[in-house]
Amino acid sequence: MSIQKVMPALTGLILVCFAAYCVALYMNKIPGDFEGVLLAATVITLVYWLAERFYFAPRRRAVARAATDAQERRRAELIAQGVTPDEGAQQAQERDAGKTLAMPWWLDWTAGLFPVILIVFALRSFVIEPFHIPSGSMIPTLWIGDFVLVNKFTYGLRLPVIGTRLTAGKPVARGDVVVFHYPLNPSEDYIKRVVGLPGDEVTYVDKRLTVNGQLVPETPAPDFFDESTTGYYKQFNEQFGATTHAIMTNDQVPTYIREGVRNFQYRSNCSYTLDGFTCKVPAGHYFMMGDNRDNSDDSRYWGFVPEGNVVGRAFLIWMNFNHFGRIGAFK
Repeated sequence: MSIQKVMPALTGLILVCFAAYCVALYMNKIPGDFEGVLLAATVITLVYWLAERFYFAPRRRAVARAATDAQERRRAELIAQGVTPDEGAQQAQERDAGKTLAMPWWLDWTAGLFPVILIVFALRSFVIEPFHIPSGSMIPTLWIGDFVLVNKFTYGLRLPVIGTRLTAGKPVARGDVVVFHYPLNPSEDYIKRVVGLPGDEVTYVDKRLTVNGQLVPETPAPDFFDESTTGYYKQFNEQFGATTHAIMTNDQVPTYIREGVRNFQYRSNCSYTLDGFTCKVPAGHYFMMGDNRDNSDDSRYWGFVPEGNVVGRAFLIWMNFNHFGRIGAFK
């Protein structure tokens, strides 16, 4: 069986498997690994592109050239015999040659898409990645339904999938809003605010944050109306260095958080009381908290984020289909 007959069936099987994966992912039947799928799509379409460029396209051109040469010889013979060539037949032969040169569907849907997939892969892996806010843990800074952009080169470029660092980049700073791989399930991405750097001692008592013995400054702001719960909550402007951002607290929720704390790595670095907790951030790790302080599953419960889990710094809301006024930069 020739390769031209095998490839359409093989390509169809690959596309069906990809479509089935996308459907299962959309229906939450399987854990998502978009980065891995995008890498696989890039490699597969690259193989098809190389095959098209160096094997299939030259063969099609050779077949079309042979047909054209035969047509020209036949035309010359007819003219030599004093017979006027049939222009309609010639045009039909030219159309047939064009069809011969055309890329078949199974190459059009693979090799033809390679440049686009390569660009998407490069942008998403090294420059910008979109992220959707699925929960209210970062309210009032980020709302449910916000679509944000994540800068992936701020903290240094990394190889996709394996995560090897290529460039140093800027260091992660307190107050940065960061997307990272959830330490207890790296296939999930979380977004939180960095409140503790390696070596920091983070204390949260009576809903006040202290870092290295210094109370983090905060000033009262007007109460915030949370659409997701249809309630008003206390809002404060918290300050890390020169950067100020909003946080929210709920007077109905006690500070006590010992219930629900997992047995995470470096758990011995933290001590919990009825009033709050104190954690010593280990080297190479960060302490993350949500701006919705009383409704956030964060480092208080599942521990520290390894430096290698950091994806990038979120910096821009590019869309919210329910609130177009949300579009823009945030702190």
